[in-house]
Amino acid sequence: MSQDFKHDQHKSHKQEHHDSQDHNHHNQQGGHDDHSHHEDHDHHAHHEQMVQDFKKRFYISLFITIPILILSPMIQNFIGVDLRFNYDQYILFGLSTFIFFYGGWPFLTGGIDELKEKNPGMMTLIGLAIVVAYVYSSLTVYGLEGRNFFWELATLIDIMLLGHWIEMRSIMGASNALEELVKLMPNTAHKLDENNETEEIPVSELAVNDRVLVKPGEKVPVDGRIIDGNTSIDESMLTGESVPIEKQKEDEVIGGSVNKEGSITIEVQKVGNDSYLTQVINLVKEAQASKSKAQDFTDRAAKWLFYIAISAGLVTLAVWLALGYSFDVALERMVTVMVITCPHALGLASPLVVAVSTALSAKQGLLIRNRVNFENARQIDTVVFDKTGTLTKGEFGVTDVIPNDTNEDDLLKLAASVEYKSEHPIAKGIVNSAEEKNLTLKDVQDFNSNTGEGIEGKIDGQHIKIVSPKYIEKNNIDIDRDTFNHLSEQGKTVVFVLSNEKLLGMVALADMIKDEAKEAVQLLKDNGIKSVMLTGDHQKVADWVAKEIGIEEVHAEVLPDHKAEHIKEIQKKQAKVAMTGDGINDAPALATADLGIAIGAGTDVAMETADVVLVQSNPKDVVSLVELSRKTYRKMVQNLWWASGYNIIAIPLAAGVLAPIGIVLSPAVGAMLMSLSTVIVAINAKLLKA
Repeated sequence: MSQDFKHDQHKSHKQEHHDSQDHNHHNQQGGHDDHSHHEDHDHHAHHEQMVQDFKKRFYISLFITIPILILSPMIQNFIGVDLRFNYDQYILFGLSTFIFFYGGWPFLTGGIDELKEKNPGMMTLIGLAIVVAYVYSSLTVYGLEGRNFFWELATLIDIMLLGHWIEMRSIMGASNALEELVKLMPNTAHKLDENNETEEIPVSELAVNDRVLVKPGEKVPVDGRIIDGNTSIDESMLTGESVPIEKQKEDEVIGGSVNKEGSITIEVQKVGNDSYLTQVINLVKEAQASKSKAQDFTDRAAKWLFYIAISAGLVTLAVWLALGYSFDVALERMVTVMVITCPHALGLASPLVVAVSTALSAKQGLLIRNRVNFENARQIDTVVFDKTGTLTKGEFGVTDVIPNDTNEDDLLKLAASVEYKSEHPIAKGIVNSAEEKNLTLKDVQDFNSNTGEGIEGKIDGQHIKIVSPKYIEKNNIDIDRDTFNHLSEQGKTVVFVLSNEKLLGMVALADMIKDEAKEAVQLLKDNGIKSVMLTGDHQKVADWVAKEIGIEEVHAEVLPDHKAEHIKEIQKKQAKVAMTGDGINDAPALATADLGIAIGAGTDVAMETADVVLVQSNPKDVVSLVELSRKTYRKMVQNLWWASGYNIIAIPLAAGVLAPIGIVLSPAVGAMLMSLSTVIVAINAKLLKA
């Protein structure tokens, strides 16, 4: 990335920080969301302004270059015409002076900034080349023997401005993903007052617990919970989930998603910086801003290239003078070397790939918080999974229905009818299973819950009880022991359905395995990556889940504070470890692993500690993450080789090693080749696909 661009970015960040402090001082209450949008807009406007500035300088300089080319004696000699007239060289000097100061200003100021920071780079290099060309040519106008390089100075500045304009437009395009995210949020909301009257207010004025009406086709203004109405919500822009999701009372909705069908009333849960979309925007920002190892390398390479350019330029000047050539010929070679060594493509090689891969990952539902660890994901050979909420849904579901004196559907229908009035997770699991099978539930009278034993109620005159194994033991009720023991060994929870104290059958439940978990483990295996399970759950439960999805190594009954220790043990075997988890208890392990991956549906603490967040809570995204890391790294290596390899070939050519056979590069041709390498690097970065 160009140094002046970085410098201006730095100034803009400082200014934004100052504005932010000032804003917070005046307005402590709310409005954070509004301010963050304002800040994003300011920062984006600043980038846009810089792009327009380079565009304007390029076109004006290009226009002034035309008369410079016509007035240049070298060009006239080349095309075989003589348009010389009195004082034409003074007009040429005047036009070139304008281009030098107007078109060359960003490079001159950028070079001075670099030298002040004792960190010379590309700007210093360009600045040096145009100063040498301008000063030498000006002296030839006022009596020094030699030919002027004004036309080369002008074309060099034109090409450099064009290169910078292309570079900055590319960077703008890559960072537009953030702008698109910001645009998802509506500006106004229909707030309901105590009398259920609606009032349209700015979203920034909403507070937690406010009630908001969202009509069909409108965007949900904030994160909240449905308190009235049913609908389907399109969350595809936020989570990548292509099918609209059915939502009813008590379900949560995300700000920025689209309400497709019915009108709903939501209670505001998160506003401003706490909202899902703002967190996503901040994560993408962090990812784009965090320095990658490859970028550090290119910054260092640019610095060394400056020293190489100075050395090569001085050696070229000395050698050409020693060979008996005139000073102006030797100087031309020196200028050409300095121009051609500008690490334009090198500075662009890595940042563009970073920006493109960040935007791609965000579209895939992979939010990168730490660039360096993401880039190292290509080396991962072991993925450690937490069980609950990561490989499983973290909620009970029915796995087995074993009837005694009835059929499966009738047994499940009776159990679900009684459980319908209970809030227990087991009850929800049984009711959900009945609903999935479209079973019609029966009315229950005299419902009663007995802690530790079970629940009961009357259905069609029958006294139905759903009880625990403890109740069965206590009352000596005869059951199929072998089946019960087999289910228990798999770590399943078993409840018994009784009718008038007679056994109707048993229902087994377990934490439901995610459909994608088995596929994720297989895909990782296909990529040569080992899967390990690390959980605080019982050994039996862990073994059953591991067997179902194909994980061979299991560490169960691990205390939260020991999870990180297990990660260290695996790392001692020279393994590069990724940890995937969703709970607060996973946070230390996420931080310890070479790559911490948080499941998006998990806790804020886990997300804060992780290097990458999987928005869709899909274990298969771990595979996508490793693949994207590998592709990103390949693109970076390609770009760095192109940029560096170009310099390896170009510097000797510019110095004139092929002059004996008549091949000599002028500064303008050198600049053209260099800009071509920049364009190739930019196109190559844009070709990165997920």
